[in-house]
Amino acid sequence: MRTKTLGEVKSVLRLPASLALLHHVTAVGEQVKVRLAPNPSQAWTQERAQDLIVGAGFELAGSCSLNQGAALVRIRRIQSLPDSVGPGMRVLIVGLNPSPYSADSGIPYGRPGNRFWPAALAAGLVSLDRDVDHALVSHHVGFTDLVRRTTRRADEVTTLEYQTGFGRICRLAQWLKPKVTCFVGLSAWRLVADKKASPGWQERPIGPSRVYVMPHTSGLNAHSRLEDLTEHLASVKLFCGE
Repeated sequence: MRTKTLGEVKSVLRLPASLALLHHVTAVGEQVKVRLAPNPSQAWTQERAQDLIVGAGFELAGSCSLNQGAALVRIRRIQSLPDSVGPGMRVLIVGLNPSPYSADSGIPYGRPGNRFWPAALAAGLVSLDRDVDHALVSHHVGFTDLVRRTTRRADEVTTLEYQTGFGRICRLAQWLKPKVTCFVGLSAWRLVADKKASPGWQERPIGPSRVYVMPHTSGLNAHSRLEDLTEHLASVKLFCGE
């Protein structure tokens, strides 16, 4: 098994994009041996290496440790989505976990009937439908999920998975410092942070990032209309000053 070196002589900020590209060209279940070797910095730690691997839609197939500044580890690609994140983000959208449809299409909230993209377009948060690369580059809107494991229903995810994922999200926001971290799914925020929370701005920040919580955009959520979801995302956009 050949070793793929990623991020060599580059900022650790470039690693999410490199790992996302690796995710796209790797088959589900395939194992890859990678060497992550960005420029040394305080932001580059063993924990960050593991977080980036998980965020990119892989799972560890061996131990991960830093040796002379590089992480050499075998990873396995799972049915999932990779994070679409980077420096200069204004908004980090955090979902629950990917559906099989989204994972296979490579588009978060990609299933027909999900109202996220129609609401984001109507709110002016993005300008191209179902294009995560354009959202990140042109509008500084990133995407991730609390849990990277794909399930058909959100209730198939355990409380421990949500709590573990929340720790990763907190570290990600602390590192990349988006102005707003927007959780799409009130139930998960109540589970991991505030069981009495209501939709809207939350008192609890994540690092320097303000937190906004909105209802899930699935078409199965009959309690929220497209107009309501649009208003939530418009509030996020307004705060970011776009």
